[in-house]
Amino acid sequence: MNPLHPWKVSISEAIRIQNILRKRIILKRTFKKIRTIGGADVSYLHDEGVLIGVITIFSYPDIDLIEYISVKGKVSFPYIPGLLSFREGPILIKAFDKLKIQPDLILFDGQGIAHPRGVGLASHLGLWFDIPTIGCAKSPLLKDFKDPGPFRGDYEKILMGGIEVGAVLRTKDNTKPIFVSPGHKINLELSIKIVLNSCLGFRIPEPLRKAHQLSKMN
Repeated sequence: MNPLHPWKVSISEAIRIQNILRKRIILKRTFKKIRTIGGADVSYLHDEGVLIGVITIFSYPDIDLIEYISVKGKVSFPYIPGLLSFREGPILIKAFDKLKIQPDLILFDGQGIAHPRGVGLASHLGLWFDIPTIGCAKSPLLKDFKDPGPFRGDYEKILMGGIEVGAVLRTKDNTKPIFVSPGHKINLELSIKIVLNSCLGFRIPEPLRKAHQLSKMN
């Protein structure tokens, strides 16, 4: 891992950190082959101020579960749109540190560069883990896009200042799309392909779907 900064910071400091980190993100393919793919998700026990971070590891491209880690922790940062990584990053780092198998790539339930400052959860932790990452969010932070067609594989680009930063992707016929963006060390086209290859008949890619299920079992 590549520790970049402290996590116990003010909101203004968190924004300053994002503005620094955005300059370090790599948006091109940096690998030859993917053999393992992870899924990272966080759930909350609201009444206890506790969050559960889960990372699953699947083989790729056959998408078989080979490992998962679940970790509990205390909520230490408020919920603020655009600063999710400061709320969920620390617990996912703890989970990542316990993995026996380091994945070649991780999918995150959050944004990559389709983010107001270009540093969503997937980009932030991609830099921290120093591996390729993809953001797969259920809702967007940016609004400059059109709805895709109704069939699996249909997509429309998400724009920020006229630049393509993500895609609204239909992963299942006549089902709500998801919002895909490269996090780090990968491009948009390959991000879309990997997400589609990881969806086994459901809207959500299997590594993330399984991570979410496991996070609710605690």
